[in-house]
Amino acid sequence: MQRNQEHSQNKSDSEEFSPARIAYQLLAAEDEGRVCKDIPESACNHQTTNFVTHVVSLAMTKSADGLINPKLVLSWILTHLGAPAYFVGLLVPIREAGALLPQLFIAGFLRSLPRRKFAWALGSLIQGLSALGMALAAFTLEGKALGLALVSLLALLALARSLCSVSYKDVLGKTVSKSRRGTATGTASSLASGLVILFALLLASGWVDKLTLVTLGLALAGLLWLLATWLFLTLAEEAGATEGGANPFTVAREHLSYLVTDRQLFWFIVTRGLLMATALAPPYMVALAATDTESGFAGLGWLVLASSLAALLSSRFWGRLADRSSRKVLMLCGACAGVALLLTALARQSGVVNLPGVLPLLLFGLMIAYEGVRLGRSTHLVDMANAERRAAYTALSNTVIGLLLVLGGLFSVVANAYGEQVVLIIFAMMSGLAVLAGYQLNEAQEEAREEVGDKA
Repeated sequence: MQRNQEHSQNKSDSEEFSPARIAYQLLAAEDEGRVCKDIPESACNHQTTNFVTHVVSLAMTKSADGLINPKLVLSWILTHLGAPAYFVGLLVPIREAGALLPQLFIAGFLRSLPRRKFAWALGSLIQGLSALGMALAAFTLEGKALGLALVSLLALLALARSLCSVSYKDVLGKTVSKSRRGTATGTASSLASGLVILFALLLASGWVDKLTLVTLGLALAGLLWLLATWLFLTLAEEAGATEGGANPFTVAREHLSYLVTDRQLFWFIVTRGLLMATALAPPYMVALAATDTESGFAGLGWLVLASSLAALLSSRFWGRLADRSSRKVLMLCGACAGVALLLTALARQSGVVNLPGVLPLLLFGLMIAYEGVRLGRSTHLVDMANAERRAAYTALSNTVIGLLLVLGGLFSVVANAYGEQVVLIIFAMMSGLAVLAGYQLNEAQEEAREEVGDKA
């Protein structure tokens, strides 16, 4: 026993000045040193390399997500190459619902895997191949054939993303300490945002033909996913429990019972469902100022840039704050989103929404809140659930949100009947209600601090 401890200590000392150790010290190490929370004791010895592996892998996949951007990049390719308009309308529903709805059933399969990093790697591999297929389709096809190819590959990519989504939080919870998880995901988001911003600026510069550039962007996204696959497999993940790997429909039925038996999970899903307003609102905000096709496209370009800048400037802040209180992050973001959406509605009413800088500033404010919601909900779910239920809670909440996102298409009917301003007011009300729902949540990180205090 003593020899093993000495070996671990010697190994730690030898890695003191390694690149991974230096990066970890800069990004995450504070006065708590090597204290490990809610992870196996053996995983503590790999805390440094695992943390950096998570940051780099997640930065690659988030960058790839930004490069394929169905709302802008894929829709522009379809429009530019003459695909029927209905293919453009299918992109976002397929992307969102395909990534979320299967998760409740995938969770049952994951329970049979002692090391779930392999499931994440498989999902990343499929996404990479799908993105490379999209690049090939954009280079060789046009019209209806291109539409069929891109939509089919996007559906495959979305299904693979659902596999990554369910498995990632479980792997994160087993390999990175509770007080470091928000920092890891926040740092990755910031790094990815920088790359996407450079891509957006290059698109706007006109130095390279847009079709050539977006096609190369799809290919780069594919390569990033493939590199992330290889890197993620190097994680030192301890074998986990495999009980419950039964028929997926049986497991799904059992998981649904958590909505009744776990009050905290119920309020978390309610809060997250109301905060969907931060994801659904941007297209309606842009539509307020889209008086013609050219300005509308320009508005979407500003949306992508504003989103990337918001992530770059806020993700690390939200991540660190989420490590202290993810509950407060969700409540604060609900309040910020409500203010941004109400100001947008007022700007539309007063006629100032088309003044230079007004809409981009409002979009930036909403995207700040959106980034906080993404990091806050992820950190809260990982920290509120124990190791046995983490994958099930992730799959259940994502499946419910996937269903709600499908129903979110009804807001377009409201917009057609009453205008985008009414929809934005509804979204502002949802954000306000999210603050009240978030108040019902417990402080998920408080338990970890109490545990450390007890040990001390």
